[in-house]
Amino acid sequence: MAGACCKCPVTLSVFKRSLSVGPRGCGSPPRPLLQVRRLRERGLQEAARPCSALRPAGFHRQTALLCLPCQDSMSQTLRTCYVYLNQTSRSFAAVIQALDGELRHAVCIFYLVLRALDTVEDDMTIPLDKKVPMLTHFHTYLYQEDWCFTESQEKDRQVLEDFPTISLEFRNLAQEYREVISDICHRMGVGMAEFLEKKVGSMKEWDQYCHYVAGLVGIGLSRLFSASQLEDPEVGQDTELANSMGLFLQKTNIIRDYLEDTTEGRAFWPQEAWSQFAGRLEDLAQPEKLESALSCLNLLVTDALRHVPDVIAYLSRLHNQSVFNFCAIPQVMAIATLSSCYNNPMVFQGVVKIRKGQAVTLMMEATNMRAVQTIIFQYSQEILQKVSLTDPSRDKTLHILAVIQGKSTMSQSRSHHLSPMYLSAAMLLAVLSWQYISTAAAQAQGTGDV
Repeated sequence: MAGACCKCPVTLSVFKRSLSVGPRGCGSPPRPLLQVRRLRERGLQEAARPCSALRPAGFHRQTALLCLPCQDSMSQTLRTCYVYLNQTSRSFAAVIQALDGELRHAVCIFYLVLRALDTVEDDMTIPLDKKVPMLTHFHTYLYQEDWCFTESQEKDRQVLEDFPTISLEFRNLAQEYREVISDICHRMGVGMAEFLEKKVGSMKEWDQYCHYVAGLVGIGLSRLFSASQLEDPEVGQDTELANSMGLFLQKTNIIRDYLEDTTEGRAFWPQEAWSQFAGRLEDLAQPEKLESALSCLNLLVTDALRHVPDVIAYLSRLHNQSVFNFCAIPQVMAIATLSSCYNNPMVFQGVVKIRKGQAVTLMMEATNMRAVQTIIFQYSQEILQKVSLTDPSRDKTLHILAVIQGKSTMSQSRSHHLSPMYLSAAMLLAVLSWQYISTAAAQAQGTGDV
């Protein structure tokens, strides 16, 4: 089985050198997707604004998670894409670069294309009559060599200004990867355009919104996994399970980020849920509304938990270790975050996040199906112990927790065996994650990524 970066042996000394490349700045708090609210991660490094002719100084060092032979074999434009990946991604840069073989490059380009699309959607300075056609036609820009957009005011605007570099590497991918990325980009752009002026009303619309901004990412990634032949065809064909992977992460982010979003005038909690407990969404933050607010919170957590059985089924199908780590780590982070959020007044008063040590432990342990099932069972038990006798969603919560615990305790016919190389890679990922979380806590205010 391949190492964390490629099929060549990678020593820990190479990985250790990457630890010396510290972040130089800090962006605004994230609003994620690809395990993402609308892929709204913000990088720890300051966003440079390079054009195709001018590359940022030291860009070779910023791809340090890739082994030196891999860096040397890459084209200059592909190296630049990994620079942009590290500049714009808080959650995914490390795990993407730990994927095996050519899948790593395909997922890197997939991320950057969706980041560029999301940057257009986020930019409130672009008028709607211009933004809507940009979103719906964005997939066509992948085949236009010179297309770029230089009018954005967003932090991650470099992916639009130097889009020719990204689109070039997209066109260099194998056809089976290009077809997936173009299709998902098209469908996501149409969905984003639909929700530009449309509020999330019903619970069904909440699912639809989360599908557009996260479920499609899960579907696209699954199709890439299968196209790489690292995973069986059924992984990419079962869109229902792949969609649930994205929805679980997205709903967790939306639930956790209530205060940040309402403070900034954004509303992602479905009206069908909050209108049962308050006249306005922002009213839930009022101290006298605490009991109603917690009831609404618990209702939404319960709704998010219904995706966990699909998450377990999806992860149990994976064979490749790097793909398993890539998928499992965000999911266990999400259920840990939901456990922290459930019946927690801090969702309406401040920041809810899991502890740094807890996050590193989860990253270290979530490397095989049995361990993931144990983690899911433990956090479902934590939630179970918090369920109030008077909570309106109590019966539904108890039911889904029973289902989750049943799925978590089922014996698995296949277990994941870890080679020393993957154990070393897992250790590295944990160290890098600790470094990131510590730096983020020191340099930024706001919530951390799931």
